[in-house]
Amino acid sequence: MKKHIYLLGIVGLMAFASSCSKSNGPTPLPPDTKPPVTGGNVDVRGKITKDTHWTADKVYRLRGYVYVDNNATLTIDAGTKIVSNKDSSGVLIIYKGSKISAAGTADKPIVFTSNETEKKPGDFGGVVVVGLATGNGNHAVLEGGVDGDHQAFGGTNDADNSGVLQYVRIEYAGKAVNPGDEVNGLSMYTVGSGTVVDHIQIVRGLDDAFEFFGGAFNAKYLIAYNCADDDYDFDDGFHGKIQFAVSVKDPAFTDNKGTSGDISNNFEFDNTTDAKGYMLTPNTFPLMSNFTAIGPNNAAGTSADYGNNARFRRGAKFILANSVVMGGQKAGIVIDNDVTAGYYKTGISGVKNTLLASFGANYKVDKLTDATVLDAAGLKALVETRDGSQSFTDAAAIGLTDPFNNASPNLLPKTGSPALAGAKFEGSINDAFFTKVAFLGAIDPASDWTKATWVSWNR
Repeated sequence: MKKHIYLLGIVGLMAFASSCSKSNGPTPLPPDTKPPVTGGNVDVRGKITKDTHWTADKVYRLRGYVYVDNNATLTIDAGTKIVSNKDSSGVLIIYKGSKISAAGTADKPIVFTSNETEKKPGDFGGVVVVGLATGNGNHAVLEGGVDGDHQAFGGTNDADNSGVLQYVRIEYAGKAVNPGDEVNGLSMYTVGSGTVVDHIQIVRGLDDAFEFFGGAFNAKYLIAYNCADDDYDFDDGFHGKIQFAVSVKDPAFTDNKGTSGDISNNFEFDNTTDAKGYMLTPNTFPLMSNFTAIGPNNAAGTSADYGNNARFRRGAKFILANSVVMGGQKAGIVIDNDVTAGYYKTGISGVKNTLLASFGANYKVDKLTDATVLDAAGLKALVETRDGSQSFTDAAAIGLTDPFNNASPNLLPKTGSPALAGAKFEGSINDAFFTKVAFLGAIDPASDWTKATWVSWNR
């Protein structure tokens, strides 16, 4: 029998083989037969090709890339911890056709984290889910150095189901294989709408917090906290819906951009690369409501690699509604290239009923070949007149309680804040997925979900 999970000890291997031959259902990993490894008691390597069950009474240490394949389901109990050491930066990949069932709870989240005493970004590689929904082929293969058998992605079923991710925290992730070729905190490749995604926090990641390559899944209650590159990065035709999401930046922490000219943003949207002409379909077109995005706001020690609150470029379409966007370093809303600008000008895209206060210019239009398509003044007029948003020169006017306190951000609107009311759910945002609330931003003034026990700050 070909063994795909390697555990410490000969007895452990024999027990695993025996359990596989007898089981008619999910196969628990056997107990360790030697003293626990530092900080854990089950090492996991290679491939998982049968239904497997990880339980909260053990700690699972990923050794390098671990692939869930062959239509297997990996079930992870609430309260389970999965770790990695910096020598291998373990990456968990749920490959197309397989599923993850990771249903934590508010009191017992599932935590992926560093196994080092002194924890640092990059100790843990990341979590990757690969589904069978549609993408536009902008990326030919998965990023991050996965093996040749698991590089392809994409399918035809936008309702595909890759499982459940609920009450999950991913800490100290990021694996840079080559410049521009990294593993993020949570990478979702062509994941379908049958997948359940809610209550996810990415903490102190070395690259992007969330990156979505195509797919049509929907998500609620996401937090990106102190990650080095972009917090929400949409590519390859992602066309799902997201509500109640937070992005908070550490002013001093960005990844090393080298000579790439890249910058770190709260949001970055791409449809295709320049060489592919921006126009491949399906088009990157997320529908988003109730985000709170906090940039560095020129705090002491702000990295020179910080960029914008939101960078919409390379032919992406988007709706960002009922949100609060603050502290962009170089600019707030940036529209990049003629195609993206054209989508905004014609009303396909919009920043609607949103409050904006950037340290840099609130509005910027960049890299146009035809300067008559749109300029910064024209963008401001569309955002504030047609789309009903407001911009401010002072972030304090938005009236959040303590948004730039990085160790313990308080994003609640104060008494008198314009964020207390004014949300509108019109057009494409008038959809059953979206909870129809009155407030702007991610935080309900009556109940701050970011202070729940599954959320971790001060990292």
